[in-house]
Parts: sequence; C-alpha cells; structure tokens
Amino acid sequence: MTQPDPAAPTALPSDWRDGHFALRAEGPEGPLALAISGGQVMDMTPAYGTVSTWLNGADPVSAIGAEGEPLALDLPALLAGEGPYRLLAPFDLQALKACGVTYARSMLERVIEERCRGDASQAERVRGEIRGIIGDDLAALRPGSAEAMALKENLIARGWWSQYLEVGIGPDAEVFTKGQSLSAVGSGALIGIHPGSDWNNPEPEVVLAVNAAGTIVGAALGNDVNLRDVEGRSALLLGRAKDNNAACAIGPAIRLFAEDFGIEDIRKAEIRLTITGEDGFSLDESGLVGSISRDPTDLVGQMLNAHHQYPDGAALFLGTPFSPSKDRGAPGAGFTHRMGDVVRIASPRLGALSNTVRRTDECPPWTFGIGALMTNLARRGLPRA
Repeated sequence: MTQPDPAAPTALPSDWRDGHFALRAEGPEGPLALAISGGQVMDMTPAYGTVSTWLNGADPVSAIGAEGEPLALDLPALLAGEGPYRLLAPFDLQALKACGVTYARSMLERVIEERCRGDASQAERVRGEIRGIIGDDLAALRPGSAEAMALKENLIARGWWSQYLEVGIGPDAEVFTKGQSLSAVGSGALIGIHPGSDWNNPEPEVVLAVNAAGTIVGAALGNDVNLRDVEGRSALLLGRAKDNNAACAIGPAIRLFAEDFGIEDIRKAEIRLTITGEDGFSLDESGLVGSISRDPTDLVGQMLNAHHQYPDGAALFLGTPFSPSKDRGAPGAGFTHRMGDVVRIASPRLGALSNTVRRTDECPPWTFGIGALMTNLARRGLPRA
C-alpha cells in the first residue's frame, strides 16, 4: 500500500458537512470503505467490503444510514496523514479509465507534442504554427458535426491532420485504461514521474464514479500524470507514458450524487491547479469543466455500453481543461516537473487533491492488489463481493 506524504495536506470541500462522501483508508487491520454523511464518519466495510460493491448498490447514499456503522476516527488527522489511519484513493475494484483530448486547449497541446516528436524546445514554434491555422478557440465546435468534418478535410489538405485531432473533433472519443484497479494513490501520497522523461506535467481532472449499470453516482478529483516526451514520440507509447508506479492520483474522496449535488455541479465546476517547487517555481492556473467538447454523459456512454462492460464499475477521468505551459527554465521550453514539486488540484465542491512529486522508483511500490485485498477481507470475515 502507498505511504502518505505528511507535507501534502488534503482537504474536503467547505460544505463537507452537508454532503455525502465515499473514501477509503488503510487501518491497522487493512483497508476500510468509509462514508462521511452529515459530518459523521461511517464504516461501510462490514456491510460491503469494498467501495465498488457499495457504489454498485441501488442507493449508495441511503445505504450510509441504513448499513453504515459509526466509526470513532479522527478525520482531520486522517486528512493530514497522521495517526493510525492512512488515506487511500477512494476507488478499489473499479476499472481506472480515462478520456483524452476532450478539451480544445489540451487537444492543441497533444498536437504540439506529436509535431515536436517529444522535443520540448520546439513547442512554442509549433504552437504558433497550429494556432495560425486553426486558432485555439474550438470550444463551440461539436465533435462529429458537419463543421468539424469540414475542418478535418481542410487540415488534411494542408498536411496538418493528427490522430489527436481525430479524437478531439471526430465522432469517437479517446477512452483508454489509465492503470489497473487499486493502483491509484490517494491525496497526500507521493506521485511518480518516470526518470526517463524530461518533459512531463500533471493533468488536473474530474473523475466520475460510474457503477456497473453505467449510472454516474459521484465524482472526485484526479491527476492523470502525463509524460509528454514519451507520448509525443508515438501515441503507441501511451501505456508507457501513463501507466507507471504512483502515476495516478485520485481523491480526497468521491462526492456522491444526491439532492444537493449532481451532474450539473460537475458541468459548472472550476478546477484550480497550483504547483510549488523546491526551486522557488510557482504556478497557479484554472479551467472550467464546462468548456469540455463532449458532455460527461456522452463520455460515459462511449466507455460503458453494449460493447464494453465493467461489472465492478469504473472511475472515468474526463480529460484536463488545460496542460500547464508556463516556462520553467529556457524560454519556450514550457513546463516540466522537478522532484519535490507539490501539486494541488482543487475544486470548491470536491475539495483538494495534493501530492508531492518523486521518481517512480522512489515512490513506494504497488504491492497490494486484488488478490491481497480478497485475502485480507476473507481473513477479517468481511464481504468480498
């Protein structure tokens, strides 16, 4: 299991006492599926064993009062990485899925990576070229529409077509596997950058909690770390660029959909990214989820349908509204991480996800998989399905 970084505090939203949340923590005996409702911490593990099973139920919010057991847990200590309990990513058996190039701004950055072939020094030049052709205000362009297809033909004629533009404005979204079930780290944990990458960045995103029936039951914050030079060399290196040790962070908790919070709140949400480096570097940017080119419900439908099923549910990253491009070093080289960066991703109704950057081989290795979880639950006499 991952070890938290006490230097990276976590936070629930200011209205947390009015909401309903699902989270996971590692206790002395093993992982716990926890709920927060009305300011009270409830243990859902005796009734369900896993967050996945709980969220696959008919009414996860009602289940908190009906089947949760009050737990005397120091919540501030848990969120600060102190005491006998450690905060984990709030998903367990769910598939970790992600959507790419769902925003015009991030789509252009992907095209830039591709045209640069992973060379950050060429980024600003290519950025200027592509904006001169298509601009950067594509938010009103509906993917798959006649207007989008006309733009596609124009780009092909100019020799500027890209696989990223295909999924950005074409009819089919990019949906890929970010990592394996249980591999995500929680808020406060170290997050990993592969030492073979010289151009990389965080990707602040909203992560939807989707049950096996395809119903969106809640949302959390996520960091879909990306190695820009690796993916820029070839999109076939997506797995190498994305699925690395500790390179997926989700947290601090899943805010469950209820009367006070739903999909409209996600569409209206703002995500703020701050990065503080040990070298004195700082970055503060924000973006709106609502500037997404495909509605979140459409992305869920493209992920889970008659052709694709996820019986344990799924965590779906919606894509990032922006990739930081502020120069860090040589002019025009753009942003890249340095070890020790503290990355904080926040949204008013979802709280704050905070992680400190280390090399992937310096982060605690992932050793607690599905087999270990099932063995642990069986030893404790808890439900396993």
